[in-house]
Amino acid sequence: MVIHYTAIGDSLTVGFGAMPGNGFVPVYKRLAEHKLQVFVAHDNLGINGLTSHGLYGYISQSTTFRHLLSQADIITISIGGNDLIRAANSIRGTGSEFNFNQTLRDCKINFSRIMESIYQLKTNSKRPFIIRAVGLYNPFPQVETASYYVQQYNRYLESYTSGTFAVANIYGSFRGRERELLSLDQVHPNGHGYRIIAEQLNRLGFRPLA
Repeated sequence: MVIHYTAIGDSLTVGFGAMPGNGFVPVYKRLAEHKLQVFVAHDNLGINGLTSHGLYGYISQSTTFRHLLSQADIITISIGGNDLIRAANSIRGTGSEFNFNQTLRDCKINFSRIMESIYQLKTNSKRPFIIRAVGLYNPFPQVETASYYVQQYNRYLESYTSGTFAVANIYGSFRGRERELLSLDQVHPNGHGYRIIAEQLNRLGFRPLA
């Protein structure tokens, strides 16, 4: 038996900031193999710089994305971080919170479309499957508005929790430990940070796969 794992999302899915093989996707794959005692074949469709709107576009239009998602037993999603970074960059020096609020609304809309599209692709699936989302941490701990955005977005992700969907909420694990868990760019996780993400995903379990 082979379990098919498809990872979609931004640079966190890519594993940017860590040595090859140390991103959360390959680490989570290995943890899943240990837990399920089967070989896990995986496809990493992560794209650096991808926004929530961009991911929805790929799921809507890319035959590769659509095929692999339709066949996947495990799906992970990391998205929303680049939306936050763009909003943070746009308000520096202005003190305006408008862009954060607009970004939050747009992210929620895009994520709902992403989930709806994935479930449509899985409508005729005869195999059980799980979807796991990676919650956001705050790479801008000095910006209070960013913390509010991150927590509101994470709560929205958790509203989708079901028998097939769960969220790895990593906000608390990274808060106050940014210097320890982020790479030199102070935006992306380092190998230790990615390991924490993979372990949080693993703790969510694999039912109904096992």
